[in-house]
Amino acid sequence: MSIKSEICILVLAVTMLAGAAVAAEKMNEYSVNLATNNTLGSYLVNQTGFTLYYFNNDAPGNGTSTCSGKCSEIWPPFYAEKISVPQGFNTTDFTNATRADGNEQTAFKGWPLYTYSKDTKAKDIKGQGFNGLWFVINNTYFPPMKP
Repeated sequence: MSIKSEICILVLAVTMLAGAAVAAEKMNEYSVNLATNNTLGSYLVNQTGFTLYYFNNDAPGNGTSTCSGKCSEIWPPFYAEKISVPQGFNTTDFTNATRADGNEQTAFKGWPLYTYSKDTKAKDIKGQGFNGLWFVINNTYFPPMKP
């Protein structure tokens, strides 16, 4: 292989690494973002790519959580002090409320948001449909239907 070919390969590799770094930085740029799954389509994730869920037992639209104690250990409340969202979202759809335990929690259109303790890496969706009550926020499952 010629020196010219090796330099071209090196430049290509550096360019690809730089692109990956920019993509990773963009994901962390927002407190709420979108991820995509072949089955679920696009759904909400936090700034590190972990899936955000809503709990169908929460009261619709008022931002009040009914998940406390052991429930909130399994389903940690999501909180972002300052909401930043990618194009296509409205920051006004996100609000923060004080939970009964005194901690803050972010809600989307009045629905408190949670992560799932068994999601161990970004884009895991292990909590989807859990007990028929926990769901990702996407076009299929949101807005929720109350049983």
